Amino acid sequence: MTGRLAGKIALVTGASRGIGAAVAKRFAEEGAHLILTARTVGGLEELDDEIKALGGSATLVPLDLKKFDEIDQLGAALHQRFGKLDILVASAATLGVLTPVSHTDPHVWEDAVKLNLTSNYRLIRSLDPLLRAADAGRAIFITSDASRGIAFWGAYAATKAGLDGLIKCYADEVENTAIRVNLLSPGATRTRMRAAAFPGEDPETLKTPEAITGVFVDLAGEACTRHGEIVKADDYV
Repeated sequence: MTGRLAGKIALVTGASRGIGAAVAKRFAEEGAHLILTARTVGGLEELDDEIKALGGSATLVPLDLKKFDEIDQLGAALHQRFGKLDILVASAATLGVLTPVSHTDPHVWEDAVKLNLTSNYRLIRSLDPLLRAADAGRAIFITSDASRGIAFWGAYAATKAGLDGLIKCYADEVENTAIRVNLLSPGATRTRMRAAAFPGEDPETLKTPEAITGVFVDLAGEACTRHGEIVKADDYV
């Protein structure tokens, strides 16, 4: 396939639905080979069918990102098979439970920290050598405006704020390499997580995940010079 990402190897986490699935399909259209991870095998298989229908190709990796050893195994497997990773899109996240901070169940808190924050550190730890091995490694992490702090969003907001700090540190560390790292804030988008957070909201008033995939392509391309930024998708849509 030809396209802006032709010949690239792109890993997308949380790929079975929502923004992750939309980005995977758009990257396939742009010529990338996809490494798709999610816990839901059925969702990955459905996405694989869609990608094949587009003329693209994908490798499916059922994976629970909270099992950190599996992230290390993923990095080793990618090194053995491809020797590099051109693009990382870290899309997987959990909303947790919207409740006062003082009422947050410890298990809910720990689950959010593991998936929204620690798994991204472990992805960097595992995949940084592969991004460095690429001609122009690109990493995109999904953040949220909630990171500024909103009542009842304690676990989600705290982990996204932590992610912002983590990724800005990583970006500073690779400033003098060919890697470019950014955070992307989708804004109000028609996803299952958004529906859970705002059950009374009309989804038809929201932009679709497909509407923001062009921003991901821009940040994943070799021509991208943005680095260490929080990019707001709404500025492009």
